[in-house]
Amino acid sequence: MALSLAKQTHMRLPFILLSLLAPGFLGAQTWSFYGQDPGGKRYSPLSRINDRNVSRLVPAWTFRTGELVTYAGTGAMDKAAFEATPILVGRTLYFSTPSDRVFAVDAETGKQHWVYDPKVDLHAGYSEISNRGVAAWGHGDSLRLFIGTIDGRLIAIGGSNGKPVRNFGLDGVVNLRDGYGEEVQETSPPVIVGDLVIAGSSMGDNQRFNQPPGVVRAYDVHTGKLRWSWDPVTKDPSDSGYATWMGPHAHESGAANAWSILSADPARDMVFVPTTCPSPDYYGGERLGANLYANSLVALRASTGKRIWSFQVVHHDIWDFDIAAQPVLIRFAGLPAVVIGTKMGFIYVLDRLTGKPLLPVEERPVPASAVAGEQAWPTQPFPVRPAPLGLQGMSVDSAWGPDPEELREARDRIAKFRYEGPFTPPSPEGTIMAPGNVGGIHWGGMCYDPSTGMLYTNINRVAAVIRMIPRDRVDSIGRSDGEVLRAETGRQRGTPYVMKRDYLFKADSRGFVMQTRPPWGTLVGIDLRTGDKKWEVPLGYQLDPARYPDAKKWGSVNFGGAIVTCGHLVFIAASVDGHFRAFDSRTGDVRWEYALPASAQATPMTYELGGRQYVVICAGGHGKLHTREGDYVMAFALP
Repeated sequence: MALSLAKQTHMRLPFILLSLLAPGFLGAQTWSFYGQDPGGKRYSPLSRINDRNVSRLVPAWTFRTGELVTYAGTGAMDKAAFEATPILVGRTLYFSTPSDRVFAVDAETGKQHWVYDPKVDLHAGYSEISNRGVAAWGHGDSLRLFIGTIDGRLIAIGGSNGKPVRNFGLDGVVNLRDGYGEEVQETSPPVIVGDLVIAGSSMGDNQRFNQPPGVVRAYDVHTGKLRWSWDPVTKDPSDSGYATWMGPHAHESGAANAWSILSADPARDMVFVPTTCPSPDYYGGERLGANLYANSLVALRASTGKRIWSFQVVHHDIWDFDIAAQPVLIRFAGLPAVVIGTKMGFIYVLDRLTGKPLLPVEERPVPASAVAGEQAWPTQPFPVRPAPLGLQGMSVDSAWGPDPEELREARDRIAKFRYEGPFTPPSPEGTIMAPGNVGGIHWGGMCYDPSTGMLYTNINRVAAVIRMIPRDRVDSIGRSDGEVLRAETGRQRGTPYVMKRDYLFKADSRGFVMQTRPPWGTLVGIDLRTGDKKWEVPLGYQLDPARYPDAKKWGSVNFGGAIVTCGHLVFIAASVDGHFRAFDSRTGDVRWEYALPASAQATPMTYELGGRQYVVICAGGHGKLHTREGDYVMAFALP
């Protein structure tokens, strides 16, 4: 076995050496990947800013992108979300805006070096306009940046001049829609392993049965030539996953794509793909079976795209329970491991080489579906440790309102719907999803401190309501039920049902007024060595504390993630109140907070230059959350 492994490692040595050209290997004090390292730990060994002095943190520089000007006359403001995390290569920060413009600024002063504009048509009908960042390959004059755009392009940009790399694809561009259709988009940075840039895709998944396939593709970083592709809905009858798609048209199912961040282990030639729900989200009658490799973490051989192993977190998803968070690569009990966080609030710790659980997971019975044509899978995999996070139960006693009248309204509303646990299938009368489709653990994901074994994550505690309405009855029901009429519509063309999705809150001049008990958003610290939750605290606030004195105890709906540093600090914004905060990583106590000029639904980063540590956050707001929008990138440091 040892000889075989040594031979295998030797055979891949050139590929591994190429991966060392990636900027993340230039030093641990940089932040040259979206998640700090290729495995997404979002941990910094820096401690110049620490729990003893963080209260003195002040703005060091502020950069304005001018992004809001680009939205003029397009309606993009209502859909835009500035979700980017900058990366640092050398002394330069690189980041993207919602409209996919890429900026290079001096990391010490915030002075702009260049901007690249791909000229995305913002008049197109995107459901959301966002981009989470760029990826980098090489260094010095050979540095290339890669961005996937919302209009389905993969673009290579010269790091030194901000110009398209003309020998990549066609004048610097690869068309990700070629052969797959106009619905293919990209909102997350690709991952780079060796001489390959590997990209997933984003697409709508509740509008029709046969959405485009959610292929993951690898391109040559030099030429843009396609090197391999992998489809989570396998078309190969010899693949063990093929038989888990049943029905005459099951293999025409689309999506199951990877729209979130991929992780990589370059030394082992592995890339880790978090896949999503097949189309459509809430009805699986056209795709009966467990539906491998949707809703799975899939380990692929980075150099070839061949599947090594997979672990499915939801069998036959009919809840939109995508794996939205980046997988985190850690060492656990001396073994290489990978951690998956899910919208259900479940956390799985797996062997990185085999996909086998390193902490116990149990298949438990879940409710059957009452929708004609549907066959919900009879069991789902529940982790025993760590215990599930977020909303894991719902009843009329879960109702909340800021006054007796609104409390009665909330109780009456909850009483109308079906709920039998976190995997209660959608129904014609309406099913409560708790956790909801926005988390639990959402795309903001997790961070991990390897020096303590502590995992940190922010979660949402927001319940959704899903109705499956026979297609021929949609109009008549809508006319008689105002709540159905107001709900979000998923057309689910090619199936007998239209989906209506709403949430257990009211939106009015006060903001989002929840109808379930607080807290509505929290930050959690978990000791992965034991699986025990060490602390959980409210994250931000969403109702005005001047009107509701306890609002700061109630937490907030949140999007964006946290980072952890060796200075015993967890930095996070994410909440709708527009504050950037530092929490004590050992206790969850707030050590510092700053009111940003715009809300920050993004994940921060940190680095050191010239003996000074900086913490950077993109603050541009979120159109759909109705938070304060702007165009700010802010760096903080000690005076």
